[in-house]
Formats: sequence, structure tokens, C-alpha cells
Amino acid sequence: MAALTGAGRYFDGRTARPVPVSLRLEAGRLAVSGPDLRRDWNGLDLRAEDARPPLMRVGPADTPERVEFSDEALAAALEALCPDLHVGPAGQGGTLTVALWSMAAGITLLGLAAFGVPVLADAIAPLVPAAVEERIGALVEDQIGSLLGNPPACAAPEGRAALDRLVAQLRGDLPPGLRVSVRRSRTDANALTLPGGRVMVLSKLLDEARSPDEFAGVLAHEFGHVAARDPTRSLIRSSGIAYLLGYLVGDVAGSAVIVALGENVLSAGYSREAERAADAYAVAAVTRAGGDAATLATILERIAADRDESLAFLRSHPFTRERAAAIRSRAAPPAADRPPLLDTPSWAALRAICATNPPG
Repeated sequence: MAALTGAGRYFDGRTARPVPVSLRLEAGRLAVSGPDLRRDWNGLDLRAEDARPPLMRVGPADTPERVEFSDEALAAALEALCPDLHVGPAGQGGTLTVALWSMAAGITLLGLAAFGVPVLADAIAPLVPAAVEERIGALVEDQIGSLLGNPPACAAPEGRAALDRLVAQLRGDLPPGLRVSVRRSRTDANALTLPGGRVMVLSKLLDEARSPDEFAGVLAHEFGHVAARDPTRSLIRSSGIAYLLGYLVGDVAGSAVIVALGENVLSAGYSREAERAADAYAVAAVTRAGGDAATLATILERIAADRDESLAFLRSHPFTRERAAAIRSRAAPPAADRPPLLDTPSWAALRAICATNPPG
């Protein structure tokens, strides 16, 4: 039989990270080649896992390693070469047995997705290393940028300096890796908290804020989610479910997870408990900085009253009268002679952070 070649993805059986590889089937052996990777498998030892055609996923029966590909000619050649390709490692196969086991596995995974993953997420999130969170945060930020149409970053020097001063007043004991960025947006008044201590502000939120204290309240609210590691907990829930459901439809490579990461941040709200805790954190942070923490309720009420559906903040941060009342009950009146969180020129520079020629 003439050699057949194709392209595929290799999985080591321990992680979901795919490695692009070249495949070559010749003289009864399947050669797998990739970056720092060489495998030479006897075709008679290969076994296929369930996958949705035209995808085929194969590997030796005695190892967890697998390659997947969608080349129909290569798949047909393997079918002809390996009579036991679709037989389980113990030599037991049969369509009915496979179907019954698949059905049982599906029911189990759906149950775990609905009940087990959300519970485990609360326990797992605090254990995720900071370096891992940082890598996830970078991935999520890229994904969100794509979903939003890659809005440009805003970094007018005077506006950036004003933002840095405000962050310094509000951050408290948050980790040093805290990063706050502003992206240009004329449609969404929103602020997003990502894993790894990343906060993304969409510039329309600055347009909506009528004072430094209002904006500081929203920013400190996001810092509350950072402190509680709510984004990581939420993404464990969503990506865990996406991974499990992806397994059912033959997508164990993680593409469903990657898509879920960004979409979850944009559309999924936190629990009421998480929002109340972030509100309490914001009130404490703004009060400590000398600002008027009650203005957080003011700006959220104003956004809630705006019926323009393009204002996305309330979709990811559901707001209620109960929350507004709780914010005001916690907020102490600011001192009459307090200095502003930002002086007038600094506040103007911050609001113009996306301008080409900010006011000087």
C-alpha cells in the first residue's frame, strides 16, 4: 500500500492541549511527527475512540496518547488495516454495548455538569496558582477583544496617570499584578473583571459617570470581584461545563472552552451573593479613600433607568433596589472638607483617556 499522509492534532492524554502534527501511514505503521514529538505506532495496536465523523481519534490501546484527524482517505486506510480498530482494549465491543455505555456516560456527565461543577468551582478557585490565572486572564482578554471587535486600548498619558492615581487609592491589599485597562467603546457602558487581576473598562462608562466618585465606585466594585476571585470561579463553572458537554459531542480539544471563556465574562452575571460582597468591598474602598461611596448606587440606578439595551453593564451586573439600599446603608457621609478623589483637571483627563488630543 502506498504511503498516505495527512495532518492532525496530538494529545498526550494528560492535558487538553493539542499539538499540530503530520501523519504518515506506511507499511502498517502510523508515524506521528510534530515539534519535539515523534511517535511510530503499529497499526494493529491502534484503537479508535468515539468521535463525530469525519473526525477520527486513534491511539495505542495501552497508552492514553491520541491523535485526531479528518482525512477520510487516511481513516479508510486505517479501517482496512486494523480489524480491531473499534474494539475496546479488553477485546469486548459491539454496537449495543458501546451505545449503552455512551448513554450512561452521557447521563453521568450531564448530571456532573448541572450539579457537580458549580459546587467544585467554589472549592477549586482558591487553589488555582496565580501564574495560571494570569495566563487564563491573558487568553480571556484576547477572546473578549475579538468578541467586541478589537476595540483599541486608550492610553493618553495624562488620562493614564489619573487612572493610576485612582487605582492606587482604591486597590488596598490586592495583589501587585492588578491591571486596569480602558478600551474605546461608544456603545457599551461596562467594566469587566477577568482572571489574573485584570479589569477592562469600556470608555462609555466614563461618559456615563458624572463624578470621580461614581466611577471610583464602579471600579472598586470590580476590585471586589478580583479580591474574591469571582472571575476564576465563574470560568471554572462555565468552562468545566463546556468541556464536559464538548466531550459528549467529540470536542475534547478545548475549542468550546476557549469560546466559553470570553462569552461568559460578557454575558453571564455573578450570583447575588457575589454582587453584594463586591458592593460591600466597593463601599469600604471608596470610603477609605475619602470618597462618597453612596454614588455607586447613584450611577447604577442611572444606568438601570436607561432603557438603551446597548448599555451592557446591567446584563453582567444585575442591579436591584435592594442593592442600592444596601450600598447607601453602608456608605458613611464623606467629610465636608475632604479633597476630591481626583481634581477637576485629572478627572477631565481621565474622561478623555481615549481622545487623540486630551485636554492639558
